[in-house]
Amino acid sequence: MRTTLLTSVQVARFVAAGYLRLDGIVPDELNDQAIDVLEAGIPAVPYGTPLKEAFPEGSFTRRLIEVPEVAGALRSLVGTGPTVDHHAVHVREPRGGEAQPLHADAIIDTRMDAFDVQLMYYPREVTEDMGGTLVVPGSHLRRTNESDTGRYQNLRGQTRLTCPAGTVMLLHHGIWHGGRRNDSDQRRYMFKIRFNPTVPQVRLWDTSDLGDPAVAAELNRRFPWYEQATGRLEIYNRVRLWRAMTADPSFDIHYWTTRVSNRPGRVA
Repeated sequence: MRTTLLTSVQVARFVAAGYLRLDGIVPDELNDQAIDVLEAGIPAVPYGTPLKEAFPEGSFTRRLIEVPEVAGALRSLVGTGPTVDHHAVHVREPRGGEAQPLHADAIIDTRMDAFDVQLMYYPREVTEDMGGTLVVPGSHLRRTNESDTGRYQNLRGQTRLTCPAGTVMLLHHGIWHGGRRNDSDQRRYMFKIRFNPTVPQVRLWDTSDLGDPAVAAELNRRFPWYEQATGRLEIYNRVRLWRAMTADPSFDIHYWTTRVSNRPGRVA
């Protein structure tokens, strides 16, 4: 199966923002079939089912995740042989529904060297009046408990997805997000799969650009909702994750991580 691996800059962007957009990469042929498939429903699979067993060869879902850009991005983030946590079809009816409270899809998760990836696929164009999925960039490494963020209505810098048909988003499991209400006359469809890695998530992507200054620039990004001081902890946590993903314990930004992890070893 042909794949297109992510670059180091793209993976750093994912680590910083908590998600990666792949606009319009699913072929029209699959998008045209998607609505009937999603309307009919996709059979559930038990938690922890190996990916190749979860979706039979030739099935719609297997063909979706074998689109080269999708397959390469998944391999770059969760490696080979991931298991399926769960999957779900989300449909928003025309002129109906309420905005979903802001939430993360996990209880407090303290892992700093591993993460699950959620794939969200949009078979039809999502216009502004269709609502779309709201995401708060850079929120994924802040430890919250599931829907505790639901008290917040709007945060500076949040994004509400509008996209062409065939768009796929890959999200860190901790990202704060929520489905918006649909104010259009069209149904809105989204198909979600959560993947659990089974191999260490270390240098799984195309690392030929690992030394590119743009990598550190991505990891040093601040987002508008960050507090002046506490926002630095987001960058600190990114550095810890990047060190784990690159097996490079020396990587740092502004020496913040080095300072607080220093363990003097010399004997006076």
